[in-house]
Amino acid sequence: MIMEIQERLRNFLSQIPEGITLVAVSKTKPVVLIKEAYDAGHRIFGENKAQELAEKKPQLPDDIEWHFIGHLQRNKVKYIAPFVSLIHAVDSLKLLKEINKQAQNSNRIIPCLLQFHIATEETKFGLNYDEASELLASEEYRSMKNISIAGVMGMATFTDDMELVRREFRSLKNYFDRLKENHFRDDNAFKEISMGMSNDYRVAIEEGSTIIRIGTKIFGSREVTH
Repeated sequence: MIMEIQERLRNFLSQIPEGITLVAVSKTKPVVLIKEAYDAGHRIFGENKAQELAEKKPQLPDDIEWHFIGHLQRNKVKYIAPFVSLIHAVDSLKLLKEINKQAQNSNRIIPCLLQFHIATEETKFGLNYDEASELLASEEYRSMKNISIAGVMGMATFTDDMELVRREFRSLKNYFDRLKENHFRDDNAFKEISMGMSNDYRVAIEEGSTIIRIGTKIFGSREVTH
């Protein structure tokens, strides 16, 4: 298993273009497996449960860059605010306000991505363009000093129809371009497009992704947690 993780990681990194950030999705994985990926040289890991992440963090090296990649509840922000490197899925002004508040308590500026709903599935979270634009134009957003919007994030429909997936990723790139033009023209920090997972990352990269979130291709099949 140990050699498998390190081999998978090296193989995967050799396949993706330079300049693409790989987030190794370590959710539900034990610390020992994350340490194996770390020992292979990887430093960026993604978790989707705030308390689980807060428990894992002290058990692993300090130079890990932790990304929060799941739906984040406002009452859980406090667990990760002191150390999280990037929050991928901001889908409301209320959540952004809470992140700003907790970042202020930790004397930090937390980079965040705005999550867009690009999939056909209703169960996925995310903003549409008008909602994102309204959020960014609000006085409340403009008063926030402890968050930084670093780009956008989206999840495509879980399907074998890669042409549908491609259209959805293309729409996210379009949202990114419009936001850049209308709200972040002079902001060099606004540069990330987080899209693409184990089943669709190649299409995501072709459509402009800068961050891909990969779990099973590194750690193997998901384990059931109780």
